[in-house]
Amino acid sequence: MPLYSLETQAQLHPFLSYEWLLTNGSGAFASSSVVGCNTRRYHGLLCAATKPPVGRMLTLNRIGEILYLDDKTDELYELSISQFRNSFHPRGERFLRRFELDQTARWEYFINGVRITKELQLLWQRNTIALRYTIEPEADREIELHLLPFLSMRDFHSLRNAPGDKLAVSSDAASNLSVNQGDKTLHFRSDAGQFTPRSDWWYGHAYALETERGLNDTEDLFVPGELIYKTHGHARLTLWTSLDPIPESIDFDTELAGRPQPPIPRPLQLPTTPPPVTSPAILRLARAAADFVVARQQPNGQPGSTIIAGYPWFADWGRDTMISLPGLLLTTNRYPEAAQVLSCFADYVSDGMIPNRFDDYTNQPSYNTVDASLWFIHACFEYLHHSKDPATFNAKLLPACRAIIQGYRNGTRYNIHMDPADSLIVGGDKDTQLTWMDAKCDGIAFTPRHGKPVEINALWYNALMLLGETELANKVRQSFVKTFWLNPFRGLADVLTPDHKDTSIRPNQIFAVSLPHSPLDHGQQHAVVEVCRRELLTPFGLRTLAKSDPQYHGRYAGPPMQRDRAYHNGTVWPWLIGHFLDAHLRAHRNSPDAARQARVWLQPLIDNMNQGSIGQLSECFEGDEPHRPVGCPAQAWSVAEVLRLAVKLGM
Repeated sequence: MPLYSLETQAQLHPFLSYEWLLTNGSGAFASSSVVGCNTRRYHGLLCAATKPPVGRMLTLNRIGEILYLDDKTDELYELSISQFRNSFHPRGERFLRRFELDQTARWEYFINGVRITKELQLLWQRNTIALRYTIEPEADREIELHLLPFLSMRDFHSLRNAPGDKLAVSSDAASNLSVNQGDKTLHFRSDAGQFTPRSDWWYGHAYALETERGLNDTEDLFVPGELIYKTHGHARLTLWTSLDPIPESIDFDTELAGRPQPPIPRPLQLPTTPPPVTSPAILRLARAAADFVVARQQPNGQPGSTIIAGYPWFADWGRDTMISLPGLLLTTNRYPEAAQVLSCFADYVSDGMIPNRFDDYTNQPSYNTVDASLWFIHACFEYLHHSKDPATFNAKLLPACRAIIQGYRNGTRYNIHMDPADSLIVGGDKDTQLTWMDAKCDGIAFTPRHGKPVEINALWYNALMLLGETELANKVRQSFVKTFWLNPFRGLADVLTPDHKDTSIRPNQIFAVSLPHSPLDHGQQHAVVEVCRRELLTPFGLRTLAKSDPQYHGRYAGPPMQRDRAYHNGTVWPWLIGHFLDAHLRAHRNSPDAARQARVWLQPLIDNMNQGSIGQLSECFEGDEPHRPVGCPAQAWSVAEVLRLAVKLGM
C-alpha cells in the first residue's frame, strides 16, 4: 500500500492547493499540485541538479496528454491541466479519481470506460525521470495516446519568455527526441509509439502561488514534438526524459527496485512502552526525512553528504543543517552521513565560524550568522552521544568546536564576541540580521536582534558546558539569569540591545530550557515553558510573537515586503515544536502524563502530512487560524524535529 492515497473524485479543490514532491538524493526533484497543474515557477517533472546538489535547472515542466477513443478523431480527452491568466485549460482533473504518493507519484484517470494510470519515477542520483502509462479499457478498443512535452530549460528561479535562447530539436530515431540549449541537451526516449518533431510555443502559463507572493507569475513553454501511440486493448508505455543519454536497456521496475529505502528509526525509551517502530507516522516521517539528505562532493574530492534546507528553493544552509541533523541523521542511525556532513562543515571553520550557506552557483561559503556555529557544537556532541564514535569526534569535530569557542571569545566577523564585562555573546548592529529571525527587505530589518539575543547565549552556555569550560560557563549562567530573567509570567527577555531590553514574548527563550544544559533553575524552566504554552503554542508549532503584541502579524501573504514583515512577527514555525516538547518534558521531569500531553501536541503536525504538502511539512504556518501552511512547502528542520520527537515519544 502507498504511504499516501487521496480520492480526488474529479474535483479541482482542494487538490489544486495540495503539492507533492519526489527527490533523488542529488538535489534534483519533481513537484507539482496533486491535480497536475503547476502553480509555482518551481513546479515541474524534472528540475535537474547540474552541479549536485545545486545548479538547478527546470527542464521538463509538464506533459500534455490527449486521448482518442475508437478512432473518433473529432472527440478528444485531455488528462493534463494548466492555468492561464483567466482560465484553466485543459481540465484533466475531471477524469482524475485517485492520487498516490510513495517512492513514485501515481495518478488514476477514468475516461469513458478506460482507466489510465500514470506513474512518475525520479531515478536515484540521476537527472532522469520515467513516466509510465498503463492503459486498461473495459473492452477491446482502439486507443490513441498523444504526449506533448512542455519545456522551459531555464534556471529554476527564473521564468521563460519566448523565444528566449534558441532551442534546437533533433531526432535520430522514431523513439527518440532531443532538445539542445547551449551545453545542455534534454533527451527523450519512449519504448513505444513514434515522435514527430515540432517547434511550438504555448504562451501565458500563469502560476497562482507566484501571483500570491507578489512575484512575476507568467511563463511561455516550448513544445519540441509529439509522441503518438496507437494500441488495442491493454497496453503500457514508458517515456524517459534525461539530461544524459538514455540507454535502450533501461527498465522502470528495475530502477525502482534498486532505489535505496529510507532508513527506519528506532524508538528511544521514555516512561511508557512505545509502539512498534514501523508505525505509519514513523514510516511517513522517515520517507520525508530522506528527501533532504543528498550527495555533495567534499573539499578533498571524495563523495560526501549534505542536507538540503528545503524544497523547492533552498540549498544547504549551515544553521538549518545543524538544527536538522539530529532528527534527519541521528534519529535514523545514518551515522556515516552525519560524520560526512559535520566533517565538511568542520573543514570550513573560519575565524570561529561555520558557513551559513553555500552559493547556489559557485558553492562558495558565506559566513553571516551568529548561531550556526553554536548549533554545530550541539550537533557534534549529539553525534558523539548517538554514534559512540569518539575517533571521528576527537580527530575532526572536537578541534573545530574548540576553534569556534576561541573565535567567539576573541571576536570574529560582524563584531561577534564575548563581552568581557559579563561573558555573554554580543554581535551585529542595526543593519545586520545574524540570528534565525533574519527577515530583511529593502534594507529594513523587521526583527532587529543585534546585541545579546537570548537563544545565542543559551547556546553559548550549552556549548561551554559540553566542552568542559565550567568556570566560564558559571559566569555565563549568572549573567544570563541577571540579564534575561523577567518574572514567572513573562519568562525571559528576547534580546538586550545597546540601548533597549526587548521583552517581547517570543519563542527564543525556549532554548534556555530545551538544550542539554540549561542556565535556569527548575522553577524558571517551568515558568518559561508555561509562558510559551500560554502565549505562543498552536497546533502546528510556536508563533514567533504573542498575538497580544502590537507588532503581531497573523497572515503571511503578498509581496516580499509584506511577507517578510510577518515572517517572524507571529508566523508559526513547526521546527520549534521539538524544542518546546523537550522543554515541556524536562519541566515535568519526563513524567508519563507529560509524555502523553506531548503526543497530543505533536499529532496535528503528523496529520498535516496528508494535506497541504503531501508527505512533507512546510516551513511555516500562518499565525491566525486556520493556520494555513505557507513558505517553503517542504522544510528540513520541520520534518527533522517532528521525526525526532515522534521517535522519542514512541508515536
